[in-house]
Amino acid sequence: MLNNPSSPFGGLPPVIKNLLIANIICFIGANFLFKYAYTIFPVYYLDSPMFHWWQPISYMFMHGNIARGGLAHIFFNMFALFMFGPILERIMGSKRFIYFYLITGLGALALQFAVQAFEIFQITGSISAKSILDFDMETGMVRSKIDGLSQANFNTLTSIYFTPMVGASGAIFGLLVAFGYLFPNTELYLMFIPIPIKAKIFIPIYIVLELFLGVSKFAGDSVAHFAHLGGALFGFILIKIWGIKRPGFWS
Repeated sequence: MLNNPSSPFGGLPPVIKNLLIANIICFIGANFLFKYAYTIFPVYYLDSPMFHWWQPISYMFMHGNIARGGLAHIFFNMFALFMFGPILERIMGSKRFIYFYLITGLGALALQFAVQAFEIFQITGSISAKSILDFDMETGMVRSKIDGLSQANFNTLTSIYFTPMVGASGAIFGLLVAFGYLFPNTELYLMFIPIPIKAKIFIPIYIVLELFLGVSKFAGDSVAHFAHLGGALFGFILIKIWGIKRPGFWS
C-alpha cells in the first residue's frame, strides 16, 4: 500500500514518506486515543522530574494539542517537510538524510537546554534548581524552599521545569538551512507575500527573526525560538562537515 503511486504518499522517497506517516499517526493518537501522551512524550528540561530518557526523540513526533492550535502546528511542519525534504533526501541518500533529520532535532533541543540552563544559572548560580524548588509530584504543587526568591524568578524556574516542548520544527529548520545552502536561488512563494523571494534571502531573514523573538521574549509567546535556531545551526554544521555540495545543474 505504501508503495502505491496513487496513494497520498506515492512517489515520495522512503524516509520522507515514513516521517510524514509517523507524525500524523502520533498526532491522531495523542489527540484522540491516548491523551496521556502529552504528559510522557513531550520533552522537559533535563533536570525536571518530568524528564524521561526517550523524550529527546519522542518530542520530535509530537505536536501541539488540537485545542491549542496543534492542527496548524503539524500542518506547517509537515508541509515544509513535504516541500523541501524529498529533494534533500535524494541528494543525501536516505540513510544520511534520517541522520540529518534526527541530529538537527537533537541539536535544536541541545541549544534550548543550554539557554534554559543559563537562565537557571542566572537565578540560582547552578544549572539545577532542585535546591530551591520543592516538587510534590502527587499534588502537582511546586513551592520555593527559600524566602528570598522573587515571584518573577519563581515563575521562570517553574516554567522551565514544567513546560514541555513538542514538534518537528527544530529538524524542519535544519532542512530549511540545507535547502537554502544547496539551492540559494530557488524562488519561494509565500502566503501573504505576492512576490517570489529567493531562498538565500528568505531563510537568513527568517533565522534573524527567530533570534530576535527568542531574545525579546514577548509575553504570551510559547514558541521555542532557540530550538529553531539550534536546528538551523546544526543543519548548517552537518552540511559543511559532510561536504554536501550544491548540485552542478543548479545555479
